[in-house]
Amino acid sequence: MSGVCGQLVLRSGKGCAPWTYGQHLCILLTKPGSRLPGRALFLTVHIGDGLSIKPLRCKGLKRFERLPGGRQALPDASAGRTVWQLMRYYAEIFGQEHAAMNAKIAFVAGDGQDAQDARAGLVARYGHVPEDRADVIVALGGDGFMLHTLHATEHLSAPVYGMNRGTVGFLMNEYARDNLPERLARAEEAVINPLRMTAVSRDGAVREALAINEVSILRAGPQAARLRVSVDGKMRMEELVCDGALLCTPAGSTAYNYSAHGPILPIGAEVLALTAMAAFRPRRWRGALLPKSAEVEVEVLDPVKRPVMADADSRSVRDVVRVGIRSEPGVRHRILFDPGHGLEERLIREQFI
Repeated sequence: MSGVCGQLVLRSGKGCAPWTYGQHLCILLTKPGSRLPGRALFLTVHIGDGLSIKPLRCKGLKRFERLPGGRQALPDASAGRTVWQLMRYYAEIFGQEHAAMNAKIAFVAGDGQDAQDARAGLVARYGHVPEDRADVIVALGGDGFMLHTLHATEHLSAPVYGMNRGTVGFLMNEYARDNLPERLARAEEAVINPLRMTAVSRDGAVREALAINEVSILRAGPQAARLRVSVDGKMRMEELVCDGALLCTPAGSTAYNYSAHGPILPIGAEVLALTAMAAFRPRRWRGALLPKSAEVEVEVLDPVKRPVMADADSRSVRDVVRVGIRSEPGVRHRILFDPGHGLEERLIREQFI
Protein backbone atom coordinates (compact mmCIF):
# COMPACT_ATOMS: atom_id res chain seq x y z
CA MET A 1 0.00 0.00 0.00
CA SER A 2 2.68 2.47 0.96
CA GLY A 3 4.56 1.73 -2.24
CA VAL A 4 1.58 2.58 -4.37
CA CYS A 5 0.37 5.54 -2.30
CA GLY A 6 3.81 7.03 -1.79
CA GLN A 7 4.39 7.34 -5.53
CA LEU A 8 1.15 9.16 -6.28
CA VAL A 9 1.45 12.88 -5.56
CA LEU A 10 -1.59 14.82 -6.64
CA ARG A 11 -1.57 18.25 -8.21
CA SER A 12 -4.45 20.72 -8.35
CA GLY A 13 -6.86 19.65 -11.06
CA LYS A 14 -5.42 16.14 -11.35
CA GLY A 15 -7.41 14.60 -8.50
CA CYS A 16 -11.12 14.41 -8.00
CA ALA A 17 -13.05 15.85 -5.08
CA PRO A 18 -14.18 13.13 -2.68
CA TRP A 19 -17.58 11.53 -2.82
CA THR A 20 -19.64 9.76 -0.20
CA TYR A 21 -21.26 6.42 -0.84
CA GLY A 22 -23.16 4.98 2.08
CA GLN A 23 -20.82 5.05 5.05
CA HIS A 24 -17.74 5.24 2.86
CA LEU A 25 -15.67 8.08 1.49
CA CYS A 26 -14.45 7.49 -2.05
CA ILE A 27 -11.66 9.40 -3.76
CA LEU A 28 -10.90 9.09 -7.47
CA LEU A 29 -7.20 9.53 -8.10
CA THR A 30 -5.32 9.79 -11.36
CA LYS A 31 -1.57 9.57 -11.77
CA PRO A 32 0.01 12.96 -12.63
CA GLY A 33 0.25 13.37 -16.39
CA SER A 34 -2.13 10.53 -17.13
CA ARG A 35 -5.10 11.17 -19.40
CA LEU A 36 -6.33 7.62 -19.43
CA PRO A 37 -9.40 6.89 -17.27
CA GLY A 38 -8.28 3.28 -17.01
CA ARG A 39 -5.43 4.37 -14.71
CA ALA A 40 -7.81 5.77 -12.12
CA LEU A 41 -7.49 4.37 -8.61
CA PHE A 42 -10.46 4.16 -6.25
CA LEU A 43 -9.77 4.46 -2.56
CA THR A 44 -12.38 3.80 0.09
CA VAL A 45 -12.28 5.11 3.65
CA HIS A 46 -14.62 3.34 6.03
CA ILE A 47 -15.87 5.22 9.09
CA GLY A 48 -17.04 2.72 11.69
CA ASP A 49 -16.38 2.65 15.42
CA GLY A 50 -13.08 4.39 14.71
CA LEU A 51 -11.14 5.83 11.80
CA SER A 52 -10.19 3.01 9.42
CA ILE A 53 -8.47 3.74 6.11
CA LYS A 54 -8.44 0.87 3.63
CA PRO A 55 -7.24 1.57 0.06
CA LEU A 56 -8.95 -0.68 -2.46
CA ARG A 57 -8.25 -1.05 -6.17
CA CYS A 58 -11.66 -1.36 -7.76
CA LYS A 59 -11.16 -3.22 -11.03
CA GLY A 60 -13.65 -2.72 -13.78
CA LEU A 61 -14.81 0.70 -12.63
CA LYS A 62 -13.73 3.58 -14.83
CA ARG A 63 -16.12 6.33 -13.73
CA PHE A 64 -17.22 6.78 -10.14
CA GLU A 65 -20.35 8.61 -11.32
CA ARG A 66 -21.76 5.22 -12.36
CA LEU A 67 -22.03 4.22 -8.71
CA PRO A 68 -25.66 4.80 -7.63
CA GLY A 69 -26.18 7.18 -4.74
CA GLY A 70 -22.83 8.92 -5.03
CA ARG A 71 -22.64 12.63 -4.25
CA GLN A 72 -19.86 15.22 -4.14
CA ALA A 73 -19.18 16.00 -0.49
CA LEU A 74 -16.07 18.12 -0.10
CA PRO A 75 -13.93 20.44 -2.24
CA ASP A 76 -10.73 19.31 -3.91
CA ALA A 77 -7.78 19.60 -1.51
CA SER A 78 -5.27 17.49 -3.37
CA ALA A 79 -2.61 20.09 -4.13
CA GLY A 80 0.78 19.13 -2.67
CA ARG A 81 -0.52 16.07 -0.80
CA THR A 82 0.43 12.45 -1.24
CA VAL A 83 -2.40 9.95 -1.54
CA TRP A 84 -1.97 8.91 2.08
CA GLN A 85 -2.05 12.50 3.32
CA LEU A 86 -5.10 13.24 1.20
CA MET A 87 -6.88 10.18 2.52
CA ARG A 88 -6.26 11.11 6.14
CA TYR A 89 -7.29 14.71 5.52
CA TYR A 90 -10.63 13.74 4.01
CA ALA A 91 -11.20 10.84 6.37
CA GLU A 92 -10.92 13.04 9.44
CA ILE A 93 -13.39 15.57 8.03
CA PHE A 94 -15.74 12.88 6.79
CA GLY A 95 -15.52 11.12 10.15
CA GLN A 96 -16.62 14.30 11.90
CA GLU A 97 -19.52 14.80 9.50
CA HIS A 98 -20.55 11.15 9.75
CA ALA A 99 -20.56 11.38 13.55
CA ALA A 100 -22.64 14.57 13.42
CA MET A 101 -25.13 12.98 11.02
CA ASN A 102 -25.68 10.24 13.59
CA ALA A 103 -25.59 12.48 16.64
CA LYS A 104 -27.81 11.84 19.65
CA ILE A 105 -30.07 14.88 20.05
CA ALA A 106 -31.80 16.33 23.09
CA PHE A 107 -34.72 18.66 22.33
CA VAL A 108 -35.69 21.35 24.83
CA ALA A 109 -38.37 24.01 24.35
CA GLY A 110 -39.78 27.15 25.90
CA ASP A 111 -43.27 27.37 27.37
CA GLY A 112 -44.86 28.89 24.25
CA GLN A 113 -47.23 26.74 22.21
CA ASP A 114 -45.21 27.15 19.01
CA ALA A 115 -42.07 25.92 20.77
CA GLN A 116 -43.85 22.97 22.38
CA ASP A 117 -45.48 21.93 19.10
CA ALA A 118 -42.13 22.16 17.31
CA ARG A 119 -40.46 19.98 19.95
CA ALA A 120 -43.18 17.33 19.69
CA GLY A 121 -42.76 17.12 15.93
CA LEU A 122 -38.97 16.96 16.03
CA VAL A 123 -38.91 14.32 18.77
CA ALA A 124 -41.32 12.15 16.77
CA ARG A 125 -39.13 12.47 13.70
CA TYR A 126 -35.58 12.27 15.09
CA GLY A 127 -35.91 10.74 18.54
CA HIS A 128 -34.73 12.21 21.83
CA VAL A 129 -32.19 11.46 24.54
CA PRO A 130 -31.67 13.14 27.94
CA GLU A 131 -29.46 16.21 27.85
CA ASP A 132 -26.61 14.56 29.76
CA ARG A 133 -26.40 11.82 27.10
CA ALA A 134 -26.77 14.06 24.05
CA ASP A 135 -24.12 14.94 21.46
CA VAL A 136 -26.00 18.15 20.70
CA ILE A 137 -28.86 20.03 22.36
CA VAL A 138 -31.51 21.69 20.19
CA ALA A 139 -33.26 24.61 21.89
CA LEU A 140 -36.63 25.80 20.57
CA GLY A 141 -37.81 29.25 21.62
CA GLY A 142 -36.49 32.80 21.66
CA ASP A 143 -33.29 34.42 22.85
CA GLY A 144 -34.43 34.37 26.47
CA PHE A 145 -34.95 30.62 26.37
CA MET A 146 -31.61 30.19 24.58
CA LEU A 147 -29.85 32.00 27.45
CA HIS A 148 -31.75 29.83 29.92
CA THR A 149 -30.65 26.67 28.07
CA LEU A 150 -27.01 27.75 27.92
CA HIS A 151 -26.97 28.44 31.66
CA ALA A 152 -28.78 25.19 32.47
CA THR A 153 -26.36 23.08 30.39
CA GLU A 154 -23.09 24.91 31.10
CA HIS A 155 -21.77 21.83 32.96
CA LEU A 156 -22.24 19.67 29.84
CA SER A 157 -19.87 19.43 26.88
CA ALA A 158 -22.61 19.26 24.23
CA PRO A 159 -23.06 22.36 22.03
CA VAL A 160 -26.45 24.07 21.74
CA TYR A 161 -28.18 24.66 18.40
CA GLY A 162 -31.13 27.03 18.65
CA MET A 163 -34.13 27.26 16.33
CA ASN A 164 -36.34 30.31 16.57
CA ARG A 165 -39.83 29.77 17.93
CA GLY A 166 -39.88 33.12 19.74
CA THR A 167 -39.60 36.73 18.63
CA VAL A 168 -36.18 38.27 17.86
CA GLY A 169 -34.06 35.13 17.76
CA PHE A 170 -30.64 36.79 17.49
CA LEU A 171 -28.98 33.68 18.96
CA MET A 172 -31.22 31.29 17.01
CA ASN A 173 -31.25 29.66 13.60
CA GLU A 174 -34.26 29.57 11.29
CA TYR A 175 -36.77 26.91 12.23
CA ALA A 176 -37.29 23.98 9.85
CA ARG A 177 -38.25 20.37 10.51
CA ASP A 178 -36.43 18.91 7.49
CA ASN A 179 -32.76 17.94 7.18
CA LEU A 180 -31.85 18.63 10.81
CA PRO A 181 -28.96 16.08 10.96
CA GLU A 182 -27.42 17.65 7.84
CA ARG A 183 -27.74 21.14 9.33
CA LEU A 184 -26.11 20.01 12.56
CA ALA A 185 -23.28 18.34 10.64
CA ARG A 186 -22.44 21.55 8.80
CA ALA A 187 -23.08 24.04 11.59
CA GLU A 188 -20.37 26.51 12.60
CA GLU A 189 -19.44 26.80 16.27
CA ALA A 190 -18.98 29.97 18.32
CA VAL A 191 -17.50 29.77 21.82
CA ILE A 192 -18.51 32.36 24.41
CA ASN A 193 -17.04 32.95 27.86
CA PRO A 194 -19.62 34.47 30.22
CA LEU A 195 -19.15 37.21 32.81
CA ARG A 196 -19.06 36.35 36.50
CA MET A 197 -20.90 38.75 38.79
CA THR A 198 -20.13 38.91 42.52
CA ALA A 199 -22.68 41.13 44.26
CA VAL A 200 -22.52 42.20 47.92
CA SER A 201 -25.80 43.30 49.48
CA ARG A 202 -26.40 45.75 52.35
CA ASP A 203 -26.95 42.82 54.72
CA GLY A 204 -23.49 41.45 53.86
CA ALA A 205 -24.73 38.55 51.73
CA VAL A 206 -22.58 37.65 48.73
CA ARG A 207 -24.24 36.24 45.62
CA GLU A 208 -22.65 35.10 42.38
CA ALA A 209 -24.13 34.58 38.93
CA LEU A 210 -22.95 34.14 35.35
CA ALA A 211 -24.09 36.33 32.47
CA ILE A 212 -23.72 35.53 28.77
CA ASN A 213 -25.00 38.93 27.61
CA GLU A 214 -24.31 41.53 30.30
CA VAL A 215 -24.19 42.41 33.97
CA SER A 216 -26.29 45.49 34.71
CA ILE A 217 -26.27 47.79 37.75
CA LEU A 218 -29.59 49.65 37.85
CA ARG A 219 -31.28 52.19 40.06
CA ALA A 220 -34.05 50.61 42.17
CA GLY A 221 -35.77 53.82 43.24
CA PRO A 222 -36.95 57.18 41.88
CA GLN A 223 -33.51 58.83 42.13
CA ALA A 224 -30.47 58.31 39.93
CA ALA A 225 -27.75 55.99 41.18
CA ARG A 226 -24.38 57.31 42.34
CA LEU A 227 -21.62 54.88 41.41
CA ARG A 228 -17.84 54.73 41.70
CA VAL A 229 -16.04 52.67 39.03
CA SER A 230 -12.67 50.92 39.42
CA VAL A 231 -10.84 48.78 36.86
CA ASP A 232 -8.17 46.28 37.94
CA GLY A 233 -8.01 47.88 41.38
CA LYS A 234 -7.53 51.41 40.09
CA MET A 235 -10.30 53.98 40.53
CA ARG A 236 -11.28 55.27 37.10
CA MET A 237 -14.38 57.33 37.83
CA GLU A 238 -14.95 58.99 41.19
CA GLU A 239 -18.66 59.47 40.65
CA LEU A 240 -21.02 58.38 37.90
CA VAL A 241 -24.58 59.65 38.31
CA CYS A 242 -26.89 57.68 36.03
CA ASP A 243 -29.86 55.37 35.76
CA GLY A 244 -27.38 52.51 35.63
CA ALA A 245 -24.32 50.98 33.98
CA LEU A 246 -23.58 47.65 32.34
CA LEU A 247 -20.63 45.54 31.27
CA CYS A 248 -21.30 43.34 28.26
CA THR A 249 -19.63 40.62 26.20
CA PRO A 250 -19.37 40.81 22.39
CA ALA A 251 -22.30 38.38 22.16
CA GLY A 252 -24.40 40.69 24.33
CA SER A 253 -23.33 43.94 22.72
CA THR A 254 -26.40 44.03 20.43
CA ALA A 255 -28.84 43.65 23.32
CA TYR A 256 -29.32 46.11 26.21
CA ASN A 257 -25.91 47.63 25.49
CA TYR A 258 -26.88 48.66 21.95
CA SER A 259 -30.18 50.12 23.15
CA ALA A 260 -28.16 52.23 25.60
CA HIS A 261 -26.06 53.54 22.65
CA GLY A 262 -23.10 51.29 23.45
CA PRO A 263 -20.82 49.91 20.71
CA ILE A 264 -21.32 46.63 18.87
CA LEU A 265 -18.28 44.42 19.43
CA PRO A 266 -16.96 41.86 16.90
CA ILE A 267 -17.44 38.35 18.26
CA GLY A 268 -13.71 37.64 18.21
CA ALA A 269 -12.77 40.87 19.96
CA GLU A 270 -10.96 40.38 23.27
CA VAL A 271 -12.75 43.37 24.78
CA LEU A 272 -15.75 44.20 26.97
CA ALA A 273 -17.96 47.28 26.72
CA LEU A 274 -18.75 49.41 29.79
CA THR A 275 -21.80 51.53 29.03
CA ALA A 276 -23.85 53.99 31.10
CA MET A 277 -27.63 54.37 30.89
CA ALA A 278 -28.88 57.98 30.93
CA ALA A 279 -25.67 59.41 32.39
CA PHE A 280 -26.21 62.74 34.19
CA ARG A 281 -22.65 63.28 35.45
CA PRO A 282 -20.36 63.17 33.51
CA ARG A 283 -23.09 64.25 31.11
CA ARG A 284 -21.27 63.32 27.92
CA TRP A 285 -19.59 60.13 29.09
CA ARG A 286 -20.39 57.40 26.57
CA GLY A 287 -18.64 54.47 28.17
CA ALA A 288 -15.35 52.63 27.72
CA LEU A 289 -13.84 49.59 26.01
CA LEU A 290 -11.91 47.35 28.36
CA PRO A 291 -9.68 44.30 27.77
CA LYS A 292 -11.40 40.98 28.32
CA SER A 293 -9.07 40.27 31.25
CA ALA A 294 -10.18 43.43 33.12
CA GLU A 295 -11.84 43.16 36.53
CA VAL A 296 -14.42 45.87 37.09
CA GLU A 297 -15.74 46.90 40.49
CA VAL A 298 -18.73 49.21 40.92
CA GLU A 299 -19.34 50.72 44.36
CA VAL A 300 -22.72 52.22 45.28
CA LEU A 301 -22.07 55.56 47.01
CA ASP A 302 -25.47 56.16 48.61
CA PRO A 303 -27.18 52.75 48.88
CA VAL A 304 -29.85 53.77 51.40
CA LYS A 305 -31.16 56.92 49.77
CA ARG A 306 -30.47 55.73 46.23
CA PRO A 307 -30.93 51.92 46.23
CA VAL A 308 -29.41 49.89 43.41
CA MET A 309 -29.93 46.37 42.07
CA ALA A 310 -27.59 44.15 40.05
CA ASP A 311 -28.73 41.81 37.28
CA ALA A 312 -26.93 39.00 35.42
CA ASP A 313 -29.04 37.75 32.50
CA SER A 314 -32.30 38.35 34.42
CA ARG A 315 -31.01 36.96 37.73
CA SER A 316 -31.25 39.89 40.07
CA VAL A 317 -29.80 40.91 43.44
CA ARG A 318 -31.40 43.86 45.22
CA ASP A 319 -29.91 46.46 47.59
CA VAL A 320 -26.31 45.95 46.49
CA VAL A 321 -23.44 48.02 47.83
CA ARG A 322 -20.66 46.60 45.64
CA VAL A 323 -20.54 44.57 42.44
CA GLY A 324 -17.47 42.86 40.94
CA ILE A 325 -17.51 41.73 37.31
CA ARG A 326 -14.95 39.74 35.34
CA SER A 327 -14.82 37.35 32.41
CA GLU A 328 -14.98 33.67 33.36
CA PRO A 329 -12.60 31.69 31.10
CA GLY A 330 -13.36 28.45 32.94
CA VAL A 331 -16.86 28.32 31.43
CA ARG A 332 -17.25 27.84 27.67
CA HIS A 333 -20.65 28.07 26.01
CA ARG A 334 -20.66 26.34 22.60
CA ILE A 335 -23.31 27.68 20.22
CA LEU A 336 -23.96 26.30 16.72
CA PHE A 337 -25.08 28.39 13.74
CA ASP A 338 -25.94 27.56 10.15
CA PRO A 339 -23.03 28.35 7.76
CA GLY A 340 -22.91 32.03 6.86
CA HIS A 341 -25.25 33.00 9.69
CA GLY A 342 -22.91 32.87 12.68
CA LEU A 343 -22.57 35.46 15.41
CA GLU A 344 -19.89 37.42 13.55
CA GLU A 345 -22.11 37.89 10.50
CA ARG A 346 -25.09 38.79 12.68
CA LEU A 347 -23.12 41.40 14.60
CA ILE A 348 -22.00 43.05 11.37
CA ARG A 349 -25.48 42.90 9.84
CA GLU A 350 -27.05 44.46 12.95
CA GLN A 351 -25.04 47.64 12.43
CA PHE A 352 -26.62 48.30 9.03
CA ILE A 353 -30.27 47.86 9.97
